[in-house]
Amino acid sequence: MVQTSHADQGHGPLDPFQAAMASRDADVLTLVRDALAVGRTRMAFQPIVLSMDRTSVAFHEGLIRVLDDTGRVIPAALFMPVIEDTDLGREVDCVTLAHAFELLGTRDDLRISINVSARSLADGKWRDTLKTGLAAKGNLGDRLIFEISETSAMQLHEVVIRFMAEMQPQGVAFALDGFGSGMTAFRHLKDFFFDLVKVDKSFVRNIARIPDNQVIAEALIMVAQQFEMFVVADGVESEDDAKFVVEMGADCLQGYHFGVPKFTI
Repeated sequence: MVQTSHADQGHGPLDPFQAAMASRDADVLTLVRDALAVGRTRMAFQPIVLSMDRTSVAFHEGLIRVLDDTGRVIPAALFMPVIEDTDLGREVDCVTLAHAFELLGTRDDLRISINVSARSLADGKWRDTLKTGLAAKGNLGDRLIFEISETSAMQLHEVVIRFMAEMQPQGVAFALDGFGSGMTAFRHLKDFFFDLVKVDKSFVRNIARIPDNQVIAEALIMVAQQFEMFVVADGVESEDDAKFVVEMGADCLQGYHFGVPKFTI
């Protein structure tokens, strides 16, 4: 009979790589938690331009930035995958929403989209922040767009559908982020109330020279148009790619070709 060690059963010490990863994640959690506790957060904004008039900005995406104690930006890619399913992820969503309402309240010429996890839609603190912001003067909901990723939307699709039905009468719009990259079954699209989709950047980047991306992006745009959703091509990094997605029918363009995220608008 083969003996199974405690390590084989998952009770032994982590191997060096696992230990390093666990230590890194713990450090990231501490960094983010400390930054939130003292308000070391800012919003960076990236423009989304109209495909027919690239000098016109349709709206800006607001991206949360967390700073360390020296003022350096902690890249979102470093901490969001670690915290998005935790209470800390809900707190980051609250701070992001508060930043958005603050700017909308002082700049009536702006329309802003922000990312939110479907898990936050039922969070009490996040809902309080939303209620307060929507009650402010200026009908701020008319200029707010919530971006929800495919994966997040499908994991809690009933919650998302109810929330959309509640919010859209107040002017809030919804974007399906990363369209094509996640687990959305097309048969469910008719049950949602997304106003726009953002074709995932993995299919848009280098689309002018990658035939597979061309086929997939065109199919996604056709599906979105069938459901009367506005189409944003995300991840446009060259003029050739911009021309390609415009010809396919994209209504708006987002990417480094048109502007990097900046702290000022």
